[in-house]
Amino acid sequence: MNSTTTTTTSSRNPYFQLVEERIMAKQVATVFDASKVHERWPFVKGEMAPAQLYSTTSGRLFHSGKIAIITVGLPARGKTHLSVALTRYLRWLGVITHTFHLGDYRRAHCAPGQDVPEDYFFVNASPSSVLLRQKILRQCRTDIYEFFDQHNGQVAIYDAVNPTAAGRRLLAKEFLKNDIHPIFIESTCDDMKIIEENVRNVKISSPDYAGWEPEDAVQDYLRRITVKIPHFETMEETELDYIKMINAGERIIVNNCRFGYLPNRIVFYLMNLHIKARRTYFARSGIADHDSYKADSPLSEQGLDYARRLADTITKFRVEELRAHVAAGGSKEDRPLVVWTSTRIRTVQTADQLAAKGMKVRQRQQLSQLNPGAVEGLSEDQIRELYPEELEKHNHDPYHHRYPRSESYHDLAVRLEPIILELEREHNDLLIIAHESVLRVLYAYLMACSTADIPTMKFGREEIVEIVPASYNNIARRIPIPPGIHQEVPNTPFGFPPVFTGI
Repeated sequence: MNSTTTTTTSSRNPYFQLVEERIMAKQVATVFDASKVHERWPFVKGEMAPAQLYSTTSGRLFHSGKIAIITVGLPARGKTHLSVALTRYLRWLGVITHTFHLGDYRRAHCAPGQDVPEDYFFVNASPSSVLLRQKILRQCRTDIYEFFDQHNGQVAIYDAVNPTAAGRRLLAKEFLKNDIHPIFIESTCDDMKIIEENVRNVKISSPDYAGWEPEDAVQDYLRRITVKIPHFETMEETELDYIKMINAGERIIVNNCRFGYLPNRIVFYLMNLHIKARRTYFARSGIADHDSYKADSPLSEQGLDYARRLADTITKFRVEELRAHVAAGGSKEDRPLVVWTSTRIRTVQTADQLAAKGMKVRQRQQLSQLNPGAVEGLSEDQIRELYPEELEKHNHDPYHHRYPRSESYHDLAVRLEPIILELEREHNDLLIIAHESVLRVLYAYLMACSTADIPTMKFGREEIVEIVPASYNNIARRIPIPPGIHQEVPNTPFGFPPVFTGI
């Protein structure tokens, strides 16, 4: 096992080559607008995942073998959302995971501009449609086995309806025969409000409805649900390992607790997950009087001005978004906006204007910025003079390296895991006001970014970043903040404030 704190790997390692090339080119990583969660494995060879604690020769972690997670449930119950969220979380931990959406295979078998036969989704389909379904299923299963056997895959998530008990038993038997532990996750819902919201806000964003009018897409999807209801059998197979999520996580039933560490982590994550749509916003804290991590100074005049502009911008934006949502046929109900800050004075004061507008503000100790340690306030030249060997190690691997008495980005990612779980649990829209180092890590989690990207992502005070959830992908949008009192901030060669400051 290799510790994440060592940097003895050869510079010929593709990951370190990528990092060194980026540093030599003084390159700032792109803040990706679309999540990379659907890439087969988004990390380059030799790279560890952001919160990965160790590595193994086999690539499999937590003393767990191969696991197949099989989703069960009628359409619009959150199966795809659950699959994508679980993939994102397990990859964050370093578990080689991929979701196999049966719908993607169905679309791949159709010529451009065409769709499957009308009766494809019906139980009593024509013989030709049944043959097509079987062909698509075989291709999906083949790719799952290839993922395990040729790519060191550990968790494959098979995202499909899987409506019958007989079919699920056959699946379990097949996977067990290939030394793969099957775990079924059923998402069931009898709350029509949740179902309709899921269809309108999430499901019609799937590739099936590209180019459709929203209302037509909603009606077509509801029709798909209706034809499946009489033939669906909820999970009651006592001999199988399954987790049943009821009404978007209101209740969870676990059958057969023959689980090891990794499956129990999965259960714990699902206990914090829900399928209700909500937005997440990221904003920098305002500029403090003194650029010092230790001093924890209050906001400067420029910082207070920024806090006012931030509050006005997010308030106006949300009013306009609600108006557009209602005009498009959506609900008139406005989700509350909750604000999270660290306990540091500058972030708390940045949120004061929002608290004055009636928004709930919560302080989270874990949201404190990366601790710069001995290099706080030092320029790159000063670090090179005082800590030449440490600077070389940092340039070699800026994500895992820590300067004397400081934190690394990896330390920060591990520290933020309770925040990540609470973020998944939050039902309201959420604005996180924090230091740039914290925003980089949380953004990387939601958008499935790699460790090579995180240390050089840029989040400026001229905009708010909004994460818009969808079942297939999280999308990032930028909300510009009008300019205010000018403030000169010293830049490093990378073009953004040094990470080892309190700015």
